[in-house]
Amino acid sequence: MTIQQLKYAVTAAEKGTMSEAAQSLFLSQPSLTAAIKELEKELRITIFHRTNKGVIATNEGEEFLGYARQVLQQVGLIEEKYLDGKQLKQIFSVSAQHYSFAVNAFVDVIQTFGNQSYDFTLRETQTFEIIQDVSRLKSEVGVLYLSRENQAVIQKLIAENGLVFEELFTASPHVFISFKHPLSAKAELTLDDLKPYPYLCFEQGDYNAFYFSEEILSTIPREMTIKVRDRATLFNLAVGLDGYTISTGIISKELNGENIIARPLAIPELIRVGTVTRKI
Repeated sequence: MTIQQLKYAVTAAEKGTMSEAAQSLFLSQPSLTAAIKELEKELRITIFHRTNKGVIATNEGEEFLGYARQVLQQVGLIEEKYLDGKQLKQIFSVSAQHYSFAVNAFVDVIQTFGNQSYDFTLRETQTFEIIQDVSRLKSEVGVLYLSRENQAVIQKLIAENGLVFEELFTASPHVFISFKHPLSAKAELTLDDLKPYPYLCFEQGDYNAFYFSEEILSTIPREMTIKVRDRATLFNLAVGLDGYTISTGIISKELNGENIIARPLAIPELIRVGTVTRKI
């Protein structure tokens, strides 16, 4: 196994087809295909499923590609440090549920580096993908929550992937609504208060079971539900439709402005927010 073969496999995964990968690597397609098949034979795994439309990584291939990316990143750091004569670039990636406080923390981390060279990534993504990203070394840290409803399944999945959960803080559920919402004058809200309004939540792709939900109390039946993929869209709908979502109550006015406010939800539940990392 060589560094070059790792680069070939990662490039094929990124491009999605052998022809595009070969073109970007300045190789012939047969040469690239042969190199990857030789790698698969050596490792005794199948990295890619071949289809008429291109290549798709297998489950064991995804795991291998996570390690391969880490190796290539380290090789890149060595080359920058000792071959290019450049300052060592810091690399760091975080995968998180859609929390504004996570963005604030990410900003604080970046600001500590000043004008240093770095390559950082913040992925606001789905719950299952957070665990996958950390497990497959795509991110060093994941940020998600546990509650009475989801903790048994999520903690089992975390352990099965060789990860650990470390609690950062505990919060009471709050409702995020527009500052001009009809309920905005109330100091505390109930579930009955919210019934006439659209419920906004984050779509979880193939893993839409309630324990992957980013919102506590996701099993409660609701007449009107809207699923979205990003935080900006959710907040826009909260303003435009008098919708609501349920979260920690922590919101950044610096990043999100004054349009969204938080009101306590009158329920005896807790949200445990924490980080997911690989076991040392």
